[in-house]
Amino acid sequence: MIKILFVCHGNICRSPMAEFVMKDLVSSAGLSGEFYISSAATSSEEIWNGVGNPVYPPARAKLREHGIDCAGKRAVQLTRADYDAYDYLIGMETANIRNMLRILGGDPEGKVRKLLSFAGSDRDIADPWYTDNFDDTYRDVLEGCEALLAKLRESSGL
Repeated sequence: MIKILFVCHGNICRSPMAEFVMKDLVSSAGLSGEFYISSAATSSEEIWNGVGNPVYPPARAKLREHGIDCAGKRAVQLTRADYDAYDYLIGMETANIRNMLRILGGDPEGKVRKLLSFAGSDRDIADPWYTDNFDDTYRDVLEGCEALLAKLRESSGL
């Protein structure tokens, strides 16, 4: 089983979008049983008394536009133990990667990558919390997830 953790700052916009887009792509390919996919935050800003906030309503609406349901998802924070639990820890932007490496204590096995790197780009995925552009974020997330799935299928023979 391939285990993927998508990570952004608050785990209410980009990383849950990536989580559920990837789950949808994997399901459409008939590969759900081959993957475990989740998402987390580098910060605790969206977690109150141990309970994470749900996916931000405009992000939820953008997923719903594409027939993707993210009901029940709540923000959780990345932990050092996640490094051993996942095969891929994928950040949305350079700042996420920096914070992930701090939380994880480094990346000795080369598991930490930026999502769009799988599509051959060093671009960051802009945070729609600040840009209010959920269309661009969705397109970038989809581009990265499609490229990631293609790479994983090629490298694992799925």
